[in-house]
Amino acid sequence: MNKSTSYSCCSKLICLGCFNAYQRQEVEGRRIKICPFCRKPIPFTDEEIEKRRMKRVEANDPNAISGEGRIQFFVKEDYRSAFEYFTKASDLGDANAHIMLAQMYRDGKGVENDRGKKIHHLEEAAVRGHPNARYNLGCDEWENGNTERAVKHFIIAATQGHDGSI
Repeated sequence: MNKSTSYSCCSKLICLGCFNAYQRQEVEGRRIKICPFCRKPIPFTDEEIEKRRMKRVEANDPNAISGEGRIQFFVKEDYRSAFEYFTKASDLGDANAHIMLAQMYRDGKGVENDRGKKIHHLEEAAVRGHPNARYNLGCDEWENGNTERAVKHFIIAATQGHDGSI
């Protein structure tokens, strides 16, 4: 389960609890609808969201680049473009981009199936603290009969908040 969301204006991640509390304050009239990070008005139209996201992509914001990759992958199903965005974001250190590249190598979407590259990107994401990557590494080790290593991955993933690892 995803426990954070991203603001489209500045691509900053915020935990869902803080996001919900901030929105509740807006509804109650205690806050105006501005981003708590960049202090700009939150965009409401798809065009404004797209414009701000592409501005962040052009500024080499890894979260925005990874977000554009997700749009290419899930919405437009343009796997080649998604691969390019994810590769660029992963080069900039984005753990989510590494997870998506691992998924692409696992499923063969936009690239050929390659277990070695899948594991490489899972390891890169895990090193960057991504609990799903750590969990997936544990599953891979479990499937390969490396129970002791699998359990270590599951324990680390659980301490990082991955509920399925418990």
